Amino acid sequence: MPGAPTDANKTRVYLEVGGRRTFASAVGWPGWARSGKGEQAALAALAAYAVRYAPVAKLAGVPFPAKATQFNVVERLPGNATTDYGAPGKPAQDESRPMTGTEAKRMSDLVQACWTYLDTVVANAPSALRKGPRGGGRDRDAMFDHVLGAEAEYAKAIGVRLRQPEGRDKTAVRAFRKAMLEAFDNPNRTEKWPVQYAARRTAWHALDHAWEIEDRSTA
Repeated sequence: MPGAPTDANKTRVYLEVGGRRTFASAVGWPGWARSGKGEQAALAALAAYAVRYAPVAKLAGVPFPAKATQFNVVERLPGNATTDYGAPGKPAQDESRPMTGTEAKRMSDLVQACWTYLDTVVANAPSALRKGPRGGGRDRDAMFDHVLGAEAEYAKAIGVRLRQPEGRDKTAVRAFRKAMLEAFDNPNRTEKWPVQYAARRTAWHALDHAWEIEDRSTA
């Protein structure tokens, strides 16, 4: 089954190998993707974040397997400048295969869960976040706006033009996300990006910043 999350009780993984950084993305689990300096470091980071991803799967109503951290690498992709910059930048070949309606709904439910998780984190975080190692980093509201801006660009890559909503306008944000999910509901459309990759990239970005806000909310 295209996009199946498990293979012989192991989580299927794409590895995107760049010159300085490698991304490991769990197949069928949008948002669960981590990077490291090399393949083993990326897989170790992915395994370490399973405990943080499990609540997202619960929000989506999707059972998260007990053996989620046993991996089977099913595709290796050559990375690019985006990979080394810090984002999963290449669609997998597997993501161009047709999806069933059930698979598409599961994917959309998990993306929605990533957004719900982000919203909860933002609602409970202080407006000013602890600075990073070099004294930088966006504060809470700026980071949320950054996520929305990136999503407007991701939508263009699947042929959907949306105006970036104001982050504090919850009604506008809901309408924006509804339009993205409607695009994800047609996962077999052909545009610049496969819809499956757009969903994976969208979920990763939202969840990556949710976790960053959590980490930088502590003293």
